[in-house]
Amino acid sequence: MAVAPTDLVLAAPLSRGPLVAYVRRHPTIVIGGGLLLAVMAVAALAPLLGTVDPQALAPAKRLKWPSAEYWFGTDMFGRDVYSRTVYGARVSLAVGLSVALLAIGLGTAIGLVSGFHRWVDAIVMRVMDGLMSIPAILIAIALMALNRASLKNVIFAITVAEVPRVTRLVRSVVLTLREQPYVEAAIATGTVGAKILWRHILPNTMAPVLVQGTFIAASAMITEAILSFIGAGTPPTIPSWGNIMAEGRSLFQLAYYIVLFPGIMLSVTVLAINLLGDGLRDALDPRLARRL
Repeated sequence: MAVAPTDLVLAAPLSRGPLVAYVRRHPTIVIGGGLLLAVMAVAALAPLLGTVDPQALAPAKRLKWPSAEYWFGTDMFGRDVYSRTVYGARVSLAVGLSVALLAIGLGTAIGLVSGFHRWVDAIVMRVMDGLMSIPAILIAIALMALNRASLKNVIFAITVAEVPRVTRLVRSVVLTLREQPYVEAAIATGTVGAKILWRHILPNTMAPVLVQGTFIAASAMITEAILSFIGAGTPPTIPSWGNIMAEGRSLFQLAYYIVLFPGIMLSVTVLAINLLGDGLRDALDPRLARRL
């Protein structure tokens, strides 16, 4: 019996669609990206998600356990932990994205120049080696000790600690690309160095830099939480996950939920960014693509 062409189309399995095939090939990108988009949506729509003023004090309602009225309970000042946790997503995402963009921009520019010009490399990389010899959290604490606590200063302190890592990554890529025939041909024809960097070298550094940017964002969020937890980060007036956990640590045995919920949100967000970074690495690395 003859089969109509339309029947063949309808009988074709949906699993062969391009979207489903992409999900099967890069599940970590889909899972990580989906979780990250969900957290970003929560941060953007915070006023519409049943929240109240995260700074509103209500001493009569302090240390209320999670219930239908207070989903995540209340803290020692009667503030709604759910509202503070939701609004805290804005601080963590702002720090993570800002540090990633600034560190990538500065580190890429320094790494390009350092890797292409040997005399610059000898000077700049010694400075970067000195910065990398000190743990990033100690650099951030030292910089925060010199400035007053604010969100901008936190971003600046963490960015200074992350720039050397991007610089070394970009420099290593540039050192490899500088020996490629097409770069040597451009130099031989008298092409200006800035034009070579912009046209031939910079595009080839974007894949590893993009992957590194995801890990920087996750690391910056954890560093911000650490700084806030020890009292050297964002001011107490700003609800951040680190501040919430710092305020609840003294009451952990009585009201552990104050630390639990922001800790879960921080863990899920960092996990989402790391999954996204792993997926991008697998998708953008040609050696891994050929192996798969």
